Amino acid sequence: MTDFSHLNKKLEPTIVNVIGKPVTQRKAIAKATVELPEKVLEKLKEGDFKTPKGSVFQTAIIAGIMAAKKTGELIPLCHPIGLENCEVSIELTNNSEIEIYCTAEVEAKTGIEMEALTGASVAALTIYDMCKALSHDISIKEIKLMEKSGGKNDFKRSE
Repeated sequence: MTDFSHLNKKLEPTIVNVIGKPVTQRKAIAKATVELPEKVLEKLKEGDFKTPKGSVFQTAIIAGIMAAKKTGELIPLCHPIGLENCEVSIELTNNSEIEIYCTAEVEAKTGIEMEALTGASVAALTIYDMCKALSHDISIKEIKLMEKSGGKNDFKRSE
């Protein structure tokens, strides 16, 4: 028997069976960090810089929410979840970085972490796409789960 939840006894990929699991309130918060070169950072510090493609932060927020809603279509073994709440926030730090937080909530039989992680990831990719005309020296440094509640185990990252 394997410890991986998405492998069956034959070690083949499978969706996790949630029949019989109780519905619980679930919440997850994910964070993505984008490092920017100084010239891009200066443009963003002037306000939510408008590009020919639109407003950088507002577009990234919408993209993150849309991605979280489509997680079950993007990641093969994720259950499709009727997302009940999703918020994306974007903050400039003092370290030439942008921190993106995606909070996802649902009452369901299965977790919501992948939706939060997907939302933060796509918001970061959108910032890259919106700013690449100014510089390609943009790095998405990390994407990580900050906390989750509901289900068998709660988790909170210490930072």
